[in-house]
Amino acid sequence: MSTNTDIIDPLETPDANKSKVLINLHGGGFITDSGSLIEGIPIANLAKIKVVSVYYRLAPESPFPAAVDDVIGVYKELLKTYKPNNIGIFGTSAGAILTGEVAVKLKQSGLPLPAALGIFSGLADFSRTADSQQLFALNGFSGNISPQDPNERHDDPYVGNTDARDPVLSPLFADLRGFPPTLLVTSTRDLLLSNTSIFHVALLQAGVDARLVVFEALPHAFWYHFQLPETQQALEMMATFFDQTVGK
Repeated sequence: MSTNTDIIDPLETPDANKSKVLINLHGGGFITDSGSLIEGIPIANLAKIKVVSVYYRLAPESPFPAAVDDVIGVYKELLKTYKPNNIGIFGTSAGAILTGEVAVKLKQSGLPLPAALGIFSGLADFSRTADSQQLFALNGFSGNISPQDPNERHDDPYVGNTDARDPVLSPLFADLRGFPPTLLVTSTRDLLLSNTSIFHVALLQAGVDARLVVFEALPHAFWYHFQLPETQQALEMMATFFDQTVGK
């Protein structure tokens, strides 16, 4: 089965970037597409690199590992045209989670890893609820901060019947050594703040060039909100990261 994609060409592509491509994996909780073009268009034009946005299969009809398999298929297809060192993968929220999962699966499969990863508000452990998930909702404070059992499992249509500690589903339990440079972005009122930070520590412990940027007092995936001045700052940081790592 072929996977649908959007090809986003920047308004201007320098000759040095014509051999480069970025793969965008959209957010939406693995049940909807919350913004392939919202994510892909700004990065394509700021980085001046072509972006391929992947419309991977969604839960509950297609739980894990369907999305991972779809992205791996697109990546293999791009390897026919692009060198792995000229490819970057990034995503927000579910797409950030999927970015880490795909990297683990590529490594397990013996396929070459991309030049860089962008994990923009993600998590790497489905087996427990992190602190920020108990404090915040999608738009910041939830108003319900009563303690929860962090080890209590909640039904997740994406996880399905998979062991929550499966190293592809939850890359925190994978061998992360040899991962490419990774930029992680979050904010102090992001419900995935803790999860993003936990994965950053794990990457550092594995010797990965992992960089964590935490913005102040902004909600989950705030860079979807173009009226915020911090959005331009965050998007420029993301684009600069790929400019510095892809094809180098």
